[in-house]
Amino acid sequence: MAKFDPFSKHKRAIWQQLCDHIDADFFRGKWNKPDRIEAFHANWMITIDTFNSDKVIFTRIRAPYINRDDFTFRIFREHVGHKIGKAFGMKDIEVGYPAFDRDFVIQGSDERKLKMMFANPQIRQLISFQPKIHLELKEKAPLFQKPKFPEDVNELYYHVVGIIKDLEQLHDLYDLFAEALDHLCAIGTAYEDDPNFQYY
Repeated sequence: MAKFDPFSKHKRAIWQQLCDHIDADFFRGKWNKPDRIEAFHANWMITIDTFNSDKVIFTRIRAPYINRDDFTFRIFREHVGHKIGKAFGMKDIEVGYPAFDRDFVIQGSDERKLKMMFANPQIRQLISFQPKIHLELKEKAPLFQKPKFPEDVNELYYHVVGIIKDLEQLHDLYDLFAEALDHLCAIGTAYEDDPNFQYY
């Protein structure tokens, strides 16, 4: 059963405002399903919801797409733990923008594609707007996820601790996903076709 959220009314009001701004649908949670937003950009569905893990609540955003290659990446803000990790061999890749490379840890399966991905100034700007960010391009969904991904579907995935109730931040994240999906097509990693996959 979904846990009681004392801020749910405020969150729902903000999330509904976002839906009005981006012409999306808001679905109120019930039983074991959380509140969620389903927004379309071109043929892709972008889903915003929350989940609980070890009594911690997260906001997440997900968008499945049809993949053309095996490119994956993850990006998050530089922090002390990562600096320690690098001393023990954790590898990150610089994409050629000094301030961006300084502030963020970027890891991926293809250095050339990473540089192409983050050559997009709007993507870099929208990522920089986020006080905390963990954005990934996943080749495969977790084994426990249902329904299962089709073989040719990958996932653009974001999560952060807490419930985002800031309208501007939510709008920026939606814009980030929309721009990233378009750019993944431009660099030859994604198809524009509808992946025909839904989380709910």
